[in-house]
Amino acid sequence: MQHMRKFLGRVLLGAALLFGLIQPQFAHAWTPDPDEALLFDVRLGKYQLGEGVRGYQTPSGACVDLADSIMALDLAIRLDKKLRRATGWAFEERRTLAIDREARTVQIMNKTEKLSDEAIADTPEGWCVNAETLGKWIGVPLVPDSSAGVLFVKPLTKLPVELALERKDRAANARAPETFDLRTFKQAKVPFGGIRIPSVDAVVSLGGLRQKGRGTTYTGRYELYAAGEAGPLAYDARVSSNTSGVPQSLRLRAYRTDPDAQLLGPLKASHLEIGDVSSTSTPLVSQSSVGRGAMVTNRPVERPDSFARTDFRGELPSGWDVELYRNGQLLAISTERADGRYEFLDMPLLYGQNRFEIVLYGPQGQIRREQKLVVVGPDSIPPKKTWYWAGVDQVGHDLVGLSGGRAVPNAGWRGTLGVERGLSTKMSIAAYGHSLILNDGLRHNYAEAALRRAIGPTLTEFSFATDLGGGMAARAQMLASFGKTNISLDALKPFGGFQSDRVIATVTGDYQLSVDQQVKLGTYRLPVHFESRYVTRTSGDRSIDAGLRSSANIGRMSITGELGWRRTISRSGPSPPSQVDASIIANSRIGRVRLRGESRFRIRPDPAFDSLALVADWNARKREGNGRGGAAWRAEFGYAPASRRASVALGYVRSFKAFSLTATGEAASDGSLAAGLNLAFSLGPDPRHGGIRVTATPLATSGQLVATVFRDINGNGVRDGDEPLEKDVQLAAGRVPIEGLTDASGQVLVDGLSPYRPILVGIDSGSLPDPLVQPSGPGIVVTPRPGIAARIELPLTAAGEVDGTLVRSGGAGIEGVDLELVNAQDQVMRRTQSDYDGFFLFESVPYGRYRLRIAKLSADAAALQPQLVETIVVGAATPSPHLRSVVAQPLPKIASAQ
Repeated sequence: MQHMRKFLGRVLLGAALLFGLIQPQFAHAWTPDPDEALLFDVRLGKYQLGEGVRGYQTPSGACVDLADSIMALDLAIRLDKKLRRATGWAFEERRTLAIDREARTVQIMNKTEKLSDEAIADTPEGWCVNAETLGKWIGVPLVPDSSAGVLFVKPLTKLPVELALERKDRAANARAPETFDLRTFKQAKVPFGGIRIPSVDAVVSLGGLRQKGRGTTYTGRYELYAAGEAGPLAYDARVSSNTSGVPQSLRLRAYRTDPDAQLLGPLKASHLEIGDVSSTSTPLVSQSSVGRGAMVTNRPVERPDSFARTDFRGELPSGWDVELYRNGQLLAISTERADGRYEFLDMPLLYGQNRFEIVLYGPQGQIRREQKLVVVGPDSIPPKKTWYWAGVDQVGHDLVGLSGGRAVPNAGWRGTLGVERGLSTKMSIAAYGHSLILNDGLRHNYAEAALRRAIGPTLTEFSFATDLGGGMAARAQMLASFGKTNISLDALKPFGGFQSDRVIATVTGDYQLSVDQQVKLGTYRLPVHFESRYVTRTSGDRSIDAGLRSSANIGRMSITGELGWRRTISRSGPSPPSQVDASIIANSRIGRVRLRGESRFRIRPDPAFDSLALVADWNARKREGNGRGGAAWRAEFGYAPASRRASVALGYVRSFKAFSLTATGEAASDGSLAAGLNLAFSLGPDPRHGGIRVTATPLATSGQLVATVFRDINGNGVRDGDEPLEKDVQLAAGRVPIEGLTDASGQVLVDGLSPYRPILVGIDSGSLPDPLVQPSGPGIVVTPRPGIAARIELPLTAAGEVDGTLVRSGGAGIEGVDLELVNAQDQVMRRTQSDYDGFFLFESVPYGRYRLRIAKLSADAAALQPQLVETIVVGAATPSPHLRSVVAQPLPKIASAQ
């Protein structure tokens, strides 16, 4: 009997052990109680995912329903409760997941592990998976907060579901774009005063060249470009040397630019400068020039000088080349010049918006972009305003002539004074006075006048000029837009031997026509440009020019093809044969490789290649987080048929945090060999830590910004000493990419801002992990200045929610109405749309005072008055105001007499 009792005891003990091994620990340690069930809001940054996830708080942590989680996170996982399996992948196809509860295994990609007892519990709702464990399985941390009922999703990179929500937001913004005036936002003022240490961009080059029969020569040159401020003026300076390292050119300029045109007291100037300056151009007399002198104007900073054309000038460091685009079409390429500048003169404008982009390419693989928007239309006329400009300069001479002036025929002092007045919103008149030295070496004085008129979709200008010593000229220009067709007409007629910068003495007539049209090819629209020109001369000879250009953007490739034809008709003797030329300019990117090519042909007479050039740039290594380790290669090939010379060059670029270093080698078919070493860096004041910083990013040609993000506890908008700083916050600044996050001191440094172009800088609320903490406003407008760092503070504040139900006066809910929450500055802080029953909810609303209104388009469509609630306070006392029923009043009807 005793042995029997021992045997039964061992059997019962074994059964208990066996039962314990088979059943999960939850079975005897925890059982679900429906009264203790939770509903988690799933939060991914600023977004709420799905309709919530059910779950429980267990002894080993919170668990969440797997089916609900699959729906909320949009996982490609199939759950089969009958077979007790879940299979699929999470966020990316290579991260496969297979859960087999019968086999008690979990397979993540190629790794299989045992399914622990605490991982999954059976509940009346289904499988309740430990939140921390589920996060490890799908590769994204899940952090539950049972007290607040929130499940935070904290990925290291953006998830597909988040990208989809961002695309949805962008689509909503594209559907109802908003235009706003930056002047209505808070402005960051950076006062002038004192002496600011300048920022300097430096390029140092060393090279050697061995030519057959000429031996070996060595060169060394440098270029320095500085920008800073002294007292009330900004200044810039450029020093360049010859190939022996001896300073060859020095340019200095002191200036002041104010987009608000509040300079010089009653003159209300927008720009003034002295030193090495650029002059303005006019329709019939003056062409833009560069020389030492001075100028002042109150014209808008971005306004072009000419009616239908504009000029672009800038500094072009040694070894750089530059491309000019208009509305995405490549117009021209300029390479290195002896004077260290690039010029694109008389670039044609279209009626409407002309978005120009200047792209500079450096020998170290650097890329700099400058953008300019030129609008041609009725806005080109100053509505009942007066604009003036005045300037003097000496062409071809620098302020400090290290090597003497350039040998140009018109290298003398010249002056221009002009005034333009808007007679109405569609008409303006302008008058000019000039004193110039022309190519004949004589001084000429002119009077010039112009009348500008907008008629429907056209803008016309009629101008007249007279040389006070004899001769006159008239000119008529028109820009028009008819649907997808843009037309430009230009007719010039001089009389009595008139000549100027704009008119050659031997020309008796100049007539031009250009047409821009988009040709539809299936679903693709191909832009086509046609231009023609007819010129008559005092000799009786005539010339006819015609050109055809088209650009195509196919994927990452941009191709521009040009075809030109020229015919000269001689008055006496046989006329020369017609000349036909063609060129192809292409840009493309394949992976990390960027290709650029240009080829020119002569078709008639004597078909031949004129030139061929190919350039390939590609990254060898990605830049690491500390800014070091960036590397790139450059390969170039060129061929000049006239000299039968082919050349091949190879360059290697290594980018460090403080500088870029390039080594190049070149070999040519004539036996010459060349090698070079190029060092580029910038130095300037460190706005965060003090002292001087050295960086590979250009500082002198662009603006800088230091932003501090903090938690505004008392809501006064200014950081007090005890208010905490915020780390790892992303900023947004228009189209300027800001890669870095705020550091432990709450600061982030932004380089590369376009000077004198206001930009709204704010906090990207999507980077904030807590939806109940939001930016207190849309941001601050900064107007950058070259080489100068602006400082701003961006506050964060607690946030709440505003909800209610939009109803008609009869009590019925109104569906699909766009609603706006507006702050005291009349800025829209939040938008939402009413549901089918009229319910609306504004989430993540910063503490403050607001008004509720219906968006204008919705109010007009529904015939409702826009204003709804005048005062809504979101604060610590009322973090979630419930407005209940908000009655929308109909627009008053105006009785009409029969």
